[in-house]
Amino acid sequence: MNELDFGGKQVLVVGGSSGIGNGIAQAFRAKGAHVAVYGTRAQASDYSSAEGSHLDGLAYAQLDVSDPQAIENLTPSFDRLDVLVLAQGAVIYRRGEFQMEGFRRVIEVNLMSLMACATKFHPMLSAARGSLIIVSSTAAYHSTMGNPAYNASKTGAVGLTRTLGEAWAESGIRVNGIAPGLVDTKMTKATTANPKRLEGALERIPLKRLGTPADMAGAALFLASPLASYVVGQTIIVDGGLIL
Repeated sequence: MNELDFGGKQVLVVGGSSGIGNGIAQAFRAKGAHVAVYGTRAQASDYSSAEGSHLDGLAYAQLDVSDPQAIENLTPSFDRLDVLVLAQGAVIYRRGEFQMEGFRRVIEVNLMSLMACATKFHPMLSAARGSLIIVSSTAAYHSTMGNPAYNASKTGAVGLTRTLGEAWAESGIRVNGIAPGLVDTKMTKATTANPKRLEGALERIPLKRLGTPADMAGAALFLASPLASYVVGQTIIVDGGLIL
């Protein structure tokens, strides 16, 4: 038996249109799953592979997770759900998160929408005795001086993972998380596109390379599989050793 075979399983990746979420979505598809992804743009053709979006073979729909009403009113295209991955994320640079408007916006996407999506799909996950995976960040484990909202929201996501892990285990749902380190996506361009910053970052990573969405996907496949059948409420740090 292949524990990483997801043939016939239904997976949903919120924030699966690009970056880490997209890498996770394609990894589940490669293992045989039917995969739906939600993103912010009107349709799949509004994304390009040049910006790290590979939507071939994925069922795409638009969802603005910053709007709680949109999540509540959502009608999914599938009638069962085995794995829910919450990979949505926002960050504002240049001290934008020190303004309350920016702070609230980032918290809404990175933390509030996690709970909204989790509760929205709780009945389906419970019926399938499924798995919920929350993507946080290594920012949850240290200060990120210029981004208070990003930090607070990702720290909150780790706490939410622990608490839902305990609360929903009796419903047959295993809740776990992944905390990526520095992954080469459009969200990290402020670091990766700046040679000096990139050099400094690579010096701090024992593996001496950036992470890739595929690196994150390996942890997600494990957590959703029977290999992790006794793992509950944990967040796996996948960072090449960055925070050691």
